[in-house]
Amino acid sequence: MDLDAYSAAHRDEWTRLAELGGRRSLTGAEADELIDRYQSGATQLSAIKTTAGSTVQGDRLSVSLSRARLRFTGAGANLLAQIPRFFIAQLPAALYRLRWLTLAVAIATVVIAGLYAWWALGDPQVLANFGSDEQLRKVADEDFVDYYSENPAASFTGLVWTNNAWIAAQCIAFGISGVYVPGVIFSNAQNFGVSAAVMFAYGKGDVFFLYIAPHGLLELTCVFVAAAAGLRIFWAWISPGPRTRGQALAEDGRSLFTVATGLVIALFVAGIIEGFVTPADWPWPVKIGVGVLALCAFLFYMLVLGRRANDAGETGDLGEYEAGARRIIAA
Repeated sequence: MDLDAYSAAHRDEWTRLAELGGRRSLTGAEADELIDRYQSGATQLSAIKTTAGSTVQGDRLSVSLSRARLRFTGAGANLLAQIPRFFIAQLPAALYRLRWLTLAVAIATVVIAGLYAWWALGDPQVLANFGSDEQLRKVADEDFVDYYSENPAASFTGLVWTNNAWIAAQCIAFGISGVYVPGVIFSNAQNFGVSAAVMFAYGKGDVFFLYIAPHGLLELTCVFVAAAAGLRIFWAWISPGPRTRGQALAEDGRSLFTVATGLVIALFVAGIIEGFVTPADWPWPVKIGVGVLALCAFLFYMLVLGRRANDAGETGDLGEYEAGARRIIAA
């Protein structure tokens, strides 16, 4: 191919393409012409790249084609402009849709933890499996409380935040398996029940709840929400309803990873409370009040703002343009 001759032969077409692509508004005839010239220009650009590779003429034509394509496909919303919608509509709507499943996970956790605590307290041999009398007494008298103050508050906050956020993300990412989330729920409930049993066995039951309450109210709720999100993804695969399984997984997966992003922020707040409030030398009503306030704020966001967003049609999924095509259709 003689690139110069080829460019000269099509220069007027490319000029017209660039002109139409740069206009603020188009008539019906001009819109049809733009599409025709776009299709022709794409074919010509392919010919140039195939025979001559990267060239100045090809780069200019590519820019004109990109501008033309934006005229009839549109552009994604500005990232900064999407942030308010994310926090005001998408995230609360996604959380609201998990409300009943979150409650079910919370109840299951409490029941399992309660059964483990009852079993361990009712049989000394069970407690003996977790350590000698001396070791367990040390846990109740020293280690449980010292855990919250043995490291600097800032580093401890970062440690618990990253650990809890990682667990929450794993619940959502691996929820499709149907096995990982029940395992996490059972493991957390078991640890909670055994810890409570040890503290109550040595007369420190009040200490257990006093040190858990300030940060645990929000922290555990976030874990319940993450587990609910993972189970929701699994259920989308098992029972997609009128959607195909691919559509159900894509739509619910996108909206529930919205939840993962929100939980990172909520768990950061819980980590701050655990690192700075729980070990602080403050009156217990004040420390527990901070935890209750944080939980109430989260529930208000989830249930009140979430209901409003849900009633407005939000699901937590991406918009139509950002999500892309829902299914592949042959032309």
